[in-house]
Amino acid sequence: MSEFFTETIVISILAAMVRIGAPLILAAIGELIAERAGVINLGVEGMMLMGCFLGFFVTFETGSILAGIGAAMVGAMLMSLIMAFMAITLRLEQFVTGLALNLLASGLTLFWFRSLLKTIGSTQPNIDLLEKAPIPFLSDIPYLGIIVFSHNWLVYLAILSVPICSFFLYKTKYGLELRCLGENPRAIDMKGLSVAKRQYLAVLFGGMMAGLAGAFISVGSSIRFVPEMTAGRGWLAIVIVIAGNWQPKWILVAALVFAFLEAFQMHVQAVGINFPYQILLALPYVVAVIALMHRRARSRAPASLGVAYSRGS
Repeated sequence: MSEFFTETIVISILAAMVRIGAPLILAAIGELIAERAGVINLGVEGMMLMGCFLGFFVTFETGSILAGIGAAMVGAMLMSLIMAFMAITLRLEQFVTGLALNLLASGLTLFWFRSLLKTIGSTQPNIDLLEKAPIPFLSDIPYLGIIVFSHNWLVYLAILSVPICSFFLYKTKYGLELRCLGENPRAIDMKGLSVAKRQYLAVLFGGMMAGLAGAFISVGSSIRFVPEMTAGRGWLAIVIVIAGNWQPKWILVAALVFAFLEAFQMHVQAVGINFPYQILLALPYVVAVIALMHRRARSRAPASLGVAYSRGS
């Protein structure tokens, strides 16, 4: 076991933690905005999966990674538009709607992927991976440069999204209106402002971020697509919002904790340490359950979260 805790492996684990945490942060920040507006979007997993497939498919067809990322964002936003229409306009049960979207995305991506395999006659279509973009000078800092500043630009975007989101929520007029939506939407309505419009925009933003997170999983960290490739990361993003108590800075911490656990188990398997890897695979989800139990008594969830607003109610 002592050979595991070497300088090289520890740095590698921490660098992997930042990389693995990036899609979790992106999806969780998007979900935070939606939930602060009073809409709980359980369809994050499906939106990430849709973004994952479309990012891969468009990149494969066009050879352009940027086009793939753009398609992933648009595709996930279209799914979030369905979510918004059903939850805000029709005022249907938000939990059921989100679960239905997950099933829809799972079925569609599997069908499209099998259709692609039949079309090209290949079992392993590959794409070029999004290249790393080390930040000049900062990437040369000992230890920290490798861990934080030697990734692709999507990782940097994920990290920057946290302070940007925090500034928006707590330092701007629109952020105050958004937080008010989740606490008391009637106050927004009484000011003559559109509750539905602001909730639509919040949910669409959440979908865009989920699509971006999905694109990261396919074009940012893998050369091929695999059905159900998101592997529950959308659900983890929702847990991270709860574990982070609906605050951007703690969401960042929670995402990195889950990412560290995954990075740790991957390196344990790679080094070949004689330890039941199944336990390590389950560890992030066990910690997620514990985090939910811990936050239950001190939750700062928006008061109107999941409650469809109606002027007559």
